[in-house]
Amino acid sequence: MSISLKPDSIRALALDLDGTILAPGGILNERTIRAVNACQRRGLQVIIATGRAIDGAEPYRAALGAEGVMIYFNGAVVADMPSGKIIETTLLNKEAAAFCADLSRETGVYYQVFFPGSKEDPRITLMTEQDMPEREMYHKHTGILAEFGDLKEALGRPGLEGCVKCMFLAEPEVQAALRPRLDERFGGRVYISQTLKTFLEIMNVKVSKGQGLKLAMERRCLKREEIIAFGDEENDLPMFAAAGFSIAPSNAKDSVRAAADLVIGSNAEDGAAVFLEEFFALDS
Repeated sequence: MSISLKPDSIRALALDLDGTILAPGGILNERTIRAVNACQRRGLQVIIATGRAIDGAEPYRAALGAEGVMIYFNGAVVADMPSGKIIETTLLNKEAAAFCADLSRETGVYYQVFFPGSKEDPRITLMTEQDMPEREMYHKHTGILAEFGDLKEALGRPGLEGCVKCMFLAEPEVQAALRPRLDERFGGRVYISQTLKTFLEIMNVKVSKGQGLKLAMERRCLKREEIIAFGDEENDLPMFAAAGFSIAPSNAKDSVRAAADLVIGSNAEDGAAVFLEEFFALDS
């Protein structure tokens, strides 16, 4: 492997989950677990940086044995694990979420909203108005099943400051039809990102995995040049910019592969694990 980066200069790995270290079907293979665990035994810190909710990412974090400040909801929530203590939450304004609810009602495209917890009940909850196959698909993918409720009514609750994120679940051609409507309405005042093939997410414009990684770096006393970031989707690009070195699997989007410092084997081939084994000369 011919890259100028030196193994001894790296202190942390920022790892996207879906499409990157997870094999197709959301599977965390044993080879990846072994490689990440071996890196941790060498003293490397592991930062999970995912679009998933905390609950949806927790089985993978636990399997990897990673602890410390992690990045969830594409950076909208930064939490210390395994305690679950929220370090920072950046909310999307209620008006943006309500507009998307109206757009969903008009178009029939499945839509759901993550609501922040309260002092009395800190749990982040997921709500939708539609009993559609996408609800169960998201449940199967993440382990989180959206509750039913009137979103406009929920968004109008007294004291609610905003939502963690909202998202449409639809095929790319349907998303392509929605994007102009969203761009016309918001004009860059919100962060819109396709995080998986069928996931179109809307968040506060200040949210990104890059901002989340910067906060994690500060809390973990890390410098950017000490971090390798791994990712496959457009929501990983801000994280690439924040890290010293970036890696994309061969299954990543064209734009992500073009932005990465190195392209490795696909997630179906345990590409991240192979890289770690070779770069850090890990025992097999």
